[in-house]
Amino acid sequence: MFALVDANNFYVSCERVFHPRLEGRAVVVLSNNDGCAISRSDEAKALGVRMGQPMHELRDLERRGDLVALSANFELYGDLSHRLMTVLGDMAPGQEIYSIDETFLDVSGLADRPALGLAMQQRAQRWTGLPVCIGFGPTKTLAKLANHIAKSAARKPGSYPAKLAGVCDMAAQSPRQQAILLDATPVAEVWGVGRRLAPQMEALGLRTALDLARADAGVLRKRFSIVLVRTARELAGEPCLPLEDAPPPTQQVMFSRSFGQAVTDKAVMAEALMAFTASAATRLRAQGLFCSAVHVMMRTSPFRPNDAQYRAALTVPLDPTDSSPRLAGAALAALDALWRPGFDYRKAGVMLLDLRPAQAPAQADLFAPPPQPPSAAMAAIDAINRRFGRDTVTLGRTTTGEVRDWQMKQARRSPRYTTRLDELRVVGGDAEQSATVNKGLAQAFRP
Repeated sequence: MFALVDANNFYVSCERVFHPRLEGRAVVVLSNNDGCAISRSDEAKALGVRMGQPMHELRDLERRGDLVALSANFELYGDLSHRLMTVLGDMAPGQEIYSIDETFLDVSGLADRPALGLAMQQRAQRWTGLPVCIGFGPTKTLAKLANHIAKSAARKPGSYPAKLAGVCDMAAQSPRQQAILLDATPVAEVWGVGRRLAPQMEALGLRTALDLARADAGVLRKRFSIVLVRTARELAGEPCLPLEDAPPPTQQVMFSRSFGQAVTDKAVMAEALMAFTASAATRLRAQGLFCSAVHVMMRTSPFRPNDAQYRAALTVPLDPTDSSPRLAGAALAALDALWRPGFDYRKAGVMLLDLRPAQAPAQADLFAPPPQPPSAAMAAIDAINRRFGRDTVTLGRTTTGEVRDWQMKQARRSPRYTTRLDELRVVGGDAEQSATVNKGLAQAFRP
């Protein structure tokens, strides 16, 4: 028996934890460089704000005071996600963290699932401030579907029975009730189908989750894939997907950003690539991996057709390492080969490839020196940054404190309350003080 726990409107809910005055307001969180909406409160959805809608189309709503738009605060969201997953993981014997706001739990043998679901909601709300919905099912796909029902019943009265709002247990429904629920669910809402496959399936008469559960396996295999066959079997109650207690091995580590302003200077691009490489290397070491190739890309904006266009990428091989300076050196070597003056660069990225466990890295070259063990210096730097805050110690050519052209626009970002000592919440601060934090919160707190 599985449970799928999902935090509601996660990014918006994280903002509301520290700013309760945002409750009941239409709120959106914006993508990198404040480009478009990537998280919407229920109130924003009721206003007609679409996922991915550009910010420039929302300015009238903001000017009228109907909408609050905030920059993404990923450092805060990541920390609150870790806290939420820890709280939920303590309530079940097995856990698979599926995404930043979703986790599967193994609740086999746990009695009184409705009470367990209510306890999960209460504990998550009380200990982290985040609202969650829970779906139970004998398969992961049914648990995911039950979670969709629990959220929809709460947000859209009449879409599903009101008694299933917040917590939905598919295993507690009779076969007839399960069939009614599956028949009320469009096939596009089934985990693994989505908007891309739905039109093809609807053309075959598979319009609902019930249609898919009863579909002929041979037809699904021939027209689609074995993956969709497993999805149909799971909808019918046959477990095909086990709980993954450990995530699969990482194949690559990617760090890329769109720049807040065009980069035209090679030295500035070098600074950005070194910062990106250092961040990717930190992730690499956190997973106990070595890297044997560094891939660097840079490009102008395809959305600016009047600008001269250029995009290029290069992969630089190297002996297996987890050292930030060595990886940054490879990235700078790629920059020397790729750089072309006279262009407005708008995005760049670094990808670490050919990953392998640090404990036993393969020797890349018969005549090369043996690979070095994980660097004690890098471990010390990571420990310092974990204790005193990100970027406390950085590579020499990167900067701290000063906002650079290549950094993202985050004019509306709320403070990183849980990870930065200098951004801790001031207890007892008045609304006027809170309103000066950034433009988005000033909008929220205006009289």
